[in-house]
Amino acid sequence: MTARVLVLGGTGEARRLAEALVGRVHVVSSLAGRVGEPRLPPGEVRIGGFGGPEGLAAWLREARIDAVVDATHPFAAVISRSAATATAELGVPLLALRRPGWTEAPGDDWRRVPSLTAAADALRATPDARVFLTTGRKDLAAFADLPHRFLLRSVDPPEDPVPARLTVVLARGPFTVAGELELLRGYAVDVLVTKDSGGDQTAAKLTAARELGIPVLMVDRPAAPGTEAVGTVAEAVAWVERAAGNGRERSAGNSGERSARNGGERSEGE
Repeated sequence: MTARVLVLGGTGEARRLAEALVGRVHVVSSLAGRVGEPRLPPGEVRIGGFGGPEGLAAWLREARIDAVVDATHPFAAVISRSAATATAELGVPLLALRRPGWTEAPGDDWRRVPSLTAAADALRATPDARVFLTTGRKDLAAFADLPHRFLLRSVDPPEDPVPARLTVVLARGPFTVAGELELLRGYAVDVLVTKDSGGDQTAAKLTAARELGIPVLMVDRPAAPGTEAVGTVAEAVAWVERAAGNGRERSAGNSGERSARNGGERSEGE
């Protein structure tokens, strides 16, 4: 029996993991559906939420999932907590695939803040500053009452509430240092606000900010559940192969019990 693995995705790492796992296990990639035209990974794809930890647990049970990899964005705290709760309830193995955060380099001018609200508070001292926001289109409420001139970059248009003086650039990474230098100069950016997402896709803006002497407000990652975690796709593949082997053993031993319980039914930033 082929093991069934759920990859909670929406990131480049999740897509690469699905690509590596296709043919080894049955992969179901789950996307939140927040991007209009997402890059779909290979294998089976599910789009939309689960309805909290209870809904996720019910879906895992119905879909007969043997292992889960949480490869969501480092700031997707809600689904990560739901995954930890649901898998613990069912005894399903869970791994977090988390890209390392960014680290300051010589010449950087970073100020770390614990939240978007704290970033907005830090901006209040410089109301005339031109601010480049790369925090996501759904996180603008914290900045909506500020008088600053904001430049927002996102894949899709933002949702209200938004700042009154907002310019939107629709673009999808990866971005280059040359392109980021042109953008920062062209819009005369005074300060960059970003989340500590990590990875190479959007790191060029930090290099460009360093070269231009632009300060960065770096929003720290939210606390993560105490889940086993790795930092690379290769490590996640090795974990899945071990978990899949164990999952096949559990499935063989419990197939009759699960068929009776489930009626035999089978049935996803910067």
